[in-house]
Amino acid sequence: MEKIIQNVVEEYQCLGCVVGSDTSCYEKGGGVECAKHVAGTRVVPYVGLIFLGMPTGFNRLGGYQEMGIRIFQEFGDGWGYCKFNRPVWKYLDEHGNTLVRGLSPRINQPFLHIFLGDQRDKIDCVEITAQDIAEMD
Repeated sequence: MEKIIQNVVEEYQCLGCVVGSDTSCYEKGGGVECAKHVAGTRVVPYVGLIFLGMPTGFNRLGGYQEMGIRIFQEFGDGWGYCKFNRPVWKYLDEHGNTLVRGLSPRINQPFLHIFLGDQRDKIDCVEITAQDIAEMD
């Protein structure tokens, strides 16, 4: 696995995975994310499983326990937004990567995408700030 991809997978997925920080189990998903990732951190019963290490607003799985994180090297790598896949929030995190929380309303399924680098100008949705995230805690 390429070192940059390994670092990204470790940062966004391994931290909260049931397997832990052992990247030897890595299996490429639809983007560059690990297809074997399983959220393994539970917060009090009413919150449920979370993606440990992700900021508030992007970390909760809610009723979608099988939801995964999709990581793309660039915007447009195998994913496009349209009326069937709507980005809702975007956020530039402390690592300089763009996080997108969205919804596929046709199938009532939320999604979480990470694009490496600042891709905010290519995504039409509400931009969340660090202050917004702090107010969600």
